[in-house]
Amino acid sequence: MKVAVIGATGLVGKKIIEVLDQRKFPVTELNLFASEKSLGEKVLFQEKEIEIGILSAIDFSKFDLAFFAVDDKISKEYIPKAQKHCIVIDKSQAFRLDKDVPLVVPEVNPFACLKHKNLIASPNCSTIQLVVVIAPLRKLAKINYVTVTSLQSVSGAGSFALEQLQYEIEKIAVGETEKPESTPLLQPIGANLIPQIGEFGKDGYTSEERKIILETRKILNEPEFPISATCVRVPVFVGHCQVVDITFDRKVTVAEVQKALTKAPGIKVYTDGQYPMPIDVLDKDDVFVGRIRHHLSDEQRISLWIVADNLRKGAATNAVQIAELVLKQ
Repeated sequence: MKVAVIGATGLVGKKIIEVLDQRKFPVTELNLFASEKSLGEKVLFQEKEIEIGILSAIDFSKFDLAFFAVDDKISKEYIPKAQKHCIVIDKSQAFRLDKDVPLVVPEVNPFACLKHKNLIASPNCSTIQLVVVIAPLRKLAKINYVTVTSLQSVSGAGSFALEQLQYEIEKIAVGETEKPESTPLLQPIGANLIPQIGEFGKDGYTSEERKIILETRKILNEPEFPISATCVRVPVFVGHCQVVDITFDRKVTVAEVQKALTKAPGIKVYTDGQYPMPIDVLDKDDVFVGRIRHHLSDEQRISLWIVADNLRKGAATNAVQIAELVLKQ
């Protein structure tokens, strides 16, 4: 299969290339593209050096499959051209909520791929790890409400945000605490938390929070699914964490939840006082769950802790898994 990766020098693009190799995706020819500033750079893939080409020079008729790991503006400009010739898997939010575009997490709604029109969207990183866990729990009982607090690493904001965190950590280490003059994030992140990811809407929710809410509803095919989200940027390099409260319409035991999640694909469950942390999930493709417990005053309410590598399962791995599904059709 002739494959193109658009945005090949970004954090997600690099991970897609890595995952394609590790999962032995049947690539017969790999072509890599990025902005002009990356022209001439080379990337090693399967012991071959591949030179980066520029986006404006792409001929999509030469490819069977194209991964897009770029911003919304570029996706909107180039994907309509690409899908005339090849299958596109898009990591941006540009088309996620379009009625005719499947939004897919393979462990949850693989059947949605059957309806694609040469374009399949991969969800927001925080949405992915959340729905992987919610989906098997919906089979236990009706869910009355979900509340999620999403603690998101700076890699979700790109390489410049990673550089900012590293810079601020180094400054803090030598006792300097002045705010940086400019930042790709909204506020300083070293030794800090930022309770805003994206722009605020009139309802008080940020764009990141709306992504979780609306994308979860679309993936679960439940337009009124009862969910609320709060997203916080935290001083962690890679790995998103979530505190999730789920209220069912009946009493659900911890043992039931543990069993359901253990049997579900793509999930690793921690028990007996053990719990996953961002440092534990680096470069892993599963979603990790721990601290499963009842709410103290409500036996119909379960609280749990979810962690995943946002660059792997939250981005690159999910995209490649979608491509694997397409191959099976």
